[in-house]
Amino acid sequence: MITPREVASMFCVNPKTVTRWAVAGRLTAYRTLGGHRRYSRAEIEQLLDVQPRAS
Repeated sequence: MITPREVASMFCVNPKTVTRWAVAGRLTAYRTLGGHRRYSRAEIEQLLDVQPRAS
């Protein structure tokens, strides 16, 4: 599981954008006991393979 900041770094976007994607259903977010969002590394890597990367 990885943090929104790590996901944002992989997509070259702001962490708030990652949260918006999760709310919109584009990413699956898992909640920790403290209420923080975490994301599956496998899902993120799969999305990176499908979508064009920023240059």
